[in-house]
Parts: sequence; C-alpha cells; structure tokens
Amino acid sequence: MSETTNARSLVITRTFNAPRELVFQCWTKPEHLSHWWGPTGMQLEVSTCDVRPGGMFHFSMKSPDGFQMWGKFVYSEVSPSDKLVYTNSFSDADANTIRAPFSPVFPLEILNIVTFEEKDGKTVVTISGGPVNPTEEEAAFYTSMIENMEQGFGGTFNQLDEYLATLA
Repeated sequence: MSETTNARSLVITRTFNAPRELVFQCWTKPEHLSHWWGPTGMQLEVSTCDVRPGGMFHFSMKSPDGFQMWGKFVYSEVSPSDKLVYTNSFSDADANTIRAPFSPVFPLEILNIVTFEEKDGKTVVTISGGPVNPTEEEAAFYTSMIENMEQGFGGTFNQLDEYLATLA
C-alpha cells in the first residue's frame, strides 16, 4: 500500500535530550512504550510488541473513566536506531482493523515514517504520516484533524521527554 497525495501529511519534528539508541529503544521496547506512548492521561497496555518487518505493536489505551480503545502498528521497515516505517490503525482486541471510535470517516490506515538523527548527544525525531488509499472524504477529514493530531503528539512527546529524564 502506498500513501496517496490527496491528503496533507502530518509532519512533526522534536529534539530529545538523550542519545539516539535510547530514544529508538523507547519507540521499540514494550517496557519503555508503556511509560509514554499515547494521549496524555491514557494508560497504555501492550498486547504484542514485535518490532520487525511484518511484525506488530498491538496495544490498548484506557482513559481514567474506563473508556478503552485498541490500536496497532504493522511494521514494513525497521532500521535499528535510524528509522521505523509502519502502518497504524485502530483495532479491536483481536488486532482486526476497525474504524476510529470518534469518526466513521477517519482513514482506516495511516502510513508513518519515523526517523532518528543524533545531533550533539541529542536525538532529533521526525514523524511524518498520511492516510493510505483514502477516499476524498477520508482525506479531507484527515487534513481537518492535523492541528488536533499535532497537539496530541505534543502531549505524547512531552511524556517521552519526561520518561527519558528518568532514565538519565
């Protein structure tokens, strides 16, 4: 599957005060992911974490009021410490792809490319993503959600910053 061009891509760059290898491990090891991945205030539970081409990260997120939703990443490229390429989607508890719980027109799958670049002992992470084969309606909805997704990733990356500080 390939990303289509009828939706704007989400691109976020953030610098973390930690070595690249450690930041990459935080993106690929369940013992790290459970401390920071997901929206602020959500508790992450890792069901499967098999980071390799064809492997899957399957997880659930639970809000303080008990609302639970599932998601998954299916990896197509893993270049240790340098790059991750995966398709993410909402899922059920059995890892079947489902529609987003908040909208019937959010794209089923999003292709994400995450790069890790070491600069002066810090790590620059760039994530870019866009819908896979969206309808026009899905592409338009995705584009309308970019600002919200940027804010969401901002909170998630703040959690990663705080978690990395505990590892130093």
